[in-house]
Amino acid sequence: MAVVTEEQVREALTRVNDPEIKRPITELGMVDTITISDTDITVRLLLTVAGCPLKETLTRDVTAAVASVAPAHLAHVDMGVMTDEQRSSMRDMLRGGAAEKEIPFTQPGNLTRVYAVASGKGGVGKSSVTVNLGVAMALRGLKVGILDADIYGHSIPDLMGVGDHRPTQVDDMIMPVPVPVTSLGDHPDAPAAPDVKVISIGMLKPRKDQVVAWRGPMLDRALVQMLSDVYWGDLDVLLLDLPPGTGDMAISVGQHLSNAEVVVVTTPQQAAAQVAERAGTMASMLHQRVVGVVENMSYLALPSGERLEVFGSGGGQQVASTLAERLGHDVPLLAEVPLDEQLRVGGDEGHPIVVAHPESASAVVLQAAADRLSGRSRGLAGMQLGLTPAGRL
Repeated sequence: MAVVTEEQVREALTRVNDPEIKRPITELGMVDTITISDTDITVRLLLTVAGCPLKETLTRDVTAAVASVAPAHLAHVDMGVMTDEQRSSMRDMLRGGAAEKEIPFTQPGNLTRVYAVASGKGGVGKSSVTVNLGVAMALRGLKVGILDADIYGHSIPDLMGVGDHRPTQVDDMIMPVPVPVTSLGDHPDAPAAPDVKVISIGMLKPRKDQVVAWRGPMLDRALVQMLSDVYWGDLDVLLLDLPPGTGDMAISVGQHLSNAEVVVVTTPQQAAAQVAERAGTMASMLHQRVVGVVENMSYLALPSGERLEVFGSGGGQQVASTLAERLGHDVPLLAEVPLDEQLRVGGDEGHPIVVAHPESASAVVLQAAADRLSGRSRGLAGMQLGLTPAGRL
């Protein structure tokens, strides 16, 4: 039997990532000891918390890594728990030594593009649009996070099929729930994609049926917590699902994420279009750039090939044109999403249509909208530079 060294095993373990943090377990200090005998190799792992929900994934990955360098040995994984000092050390390492909590997406040099998905009124499918845009971007290989900022109507966990999941907490640091895109649908041609990271106030409540009855300061604090206490890691895109309207949460997002770009969701009828214009105008007042409009429930495709415009027509284009004139820059109509039973069923079952039924008309236009957003160049027009005017000398 070939001699296997601890260095060889440890090197193999550098290729095992923690399923939640997405960093090597060796880098995180999770590998405690490696014991090698003539026939067995035992790796002792230190979990961040005793009830880690991904023990089986870690055991499988560590076993496979050991087998890659020592196929003739029997691999064992022994689980322990980090001490307070070890957790604190890992937390400091992840934060890069920063002493104070900060919102990473507002820091100089941060390249994450932040999209706030807004609507003037509820019931227009804003959350479904948010989820499908995020998953569509992940299907293109982008690292995506989704923050459910709709405190009262938090539906993102159910739409992503993780309604019963709770995030892992390391001291005062929260790990977003990683959602494998391949788990969101059974389409055989779905490509491999990075996990989508999800956080919602619904995941942080003690009970799923608990009512959230918060006002301004509490809402603001919840938003800051989900932005600064959550370890998002290196994201290409962060999408925020905002509550409908122009209330406290929209104002807080404008204050804490002035670099966020806004996508307005509406339906075709005039009543929805008029209030959607207010949501776009509000974003501009908070110095955020409106980058597009999505019209949901645009039409119903009949078997004959005709379109039945159940809720009227033209609302999305009206919002885009009005905002472009009002704000002084181009605001494109990104998509006209048809009514689709599969879109509704996918939402109920936690299977976004862009991965569950990518060939459907709804999925095609949503994927195109996501590609258009993620393919935009990041110019300075409309962006805040963080400069303070100096007084005359």
